[in-house]
Amino acid sequence: LVPQGPSMDTSKKVDLKIIIIGALGVGKTSLLHQYVHKTFYEDYRTTLGASILTKVLAVDNTPLKLQIWDTGGQERFRSMVSTFYKGSDGCMLAFDVSDRESFESLDNWRDDFLEKVIPREQDFPIVVLGNKIDICDRQVSKEMAAAWCKEKDIPYFEVSAKNNINVAEAFETLAKQALTTYKGIFESYLTDSIKLTPNDKPKKRCC
Repeated sequence: LVPQGPSMDTSKKVDLKIIIIGALGVGKTSLLHQYVHKTFYEDYRTTLGASILTKVLAVDNTPLKLQIWDTGGQERFRSMVSTFYKGSDGCMLAFDVSDRESFESLDNWRDDFLEKVIPREQDFPIVVLGNKIDICDRQVSKEMAAAWCKEKDIPYFEVSAKNNINVAEAFETLAKQALTTYKGIFESYLTDSIKLTPNDKPKKRCC
């Protein structure tokens, strides 16, 4: 993964929508600001609805523009947040390793997301982030989180938005997954569009 350079063919640029979901207070906004702005965001105001930041990068020589949606984690906003799921190319599930309840809610967040988004493929691009590994008082062990992710076949990253540990790696892994899925769907669409079945052939008209 390299930053976009002037030699790239920008005509091939792909726009992808990435959404970050998870319980209240797990650090979704801080993770996003650390990735996009390389700063630790210490404003603890709750995100209401969603906010959007963009990041341009390149994966496998393909210029990408990531539109990253940071969503509110309050339960009372869950129905509103789910309206933002539509059109997502990748999903980032976040929890706080010092808050067991936020980890235990991952199943609900994942299920809600997959119900609301009609997956174009069964293996929808998802990664899980266990944030705040800089805090000593852990309630969720690395082994416990990794086991949950392994069962669901989802990549797991231990991250710290505060100390910028593994944040870029997590986002870029998801971006790569999302791009691979996007390319697969695009190529499948092109292939299907040029296939002619007997029913597609023009019918002869009588004179």
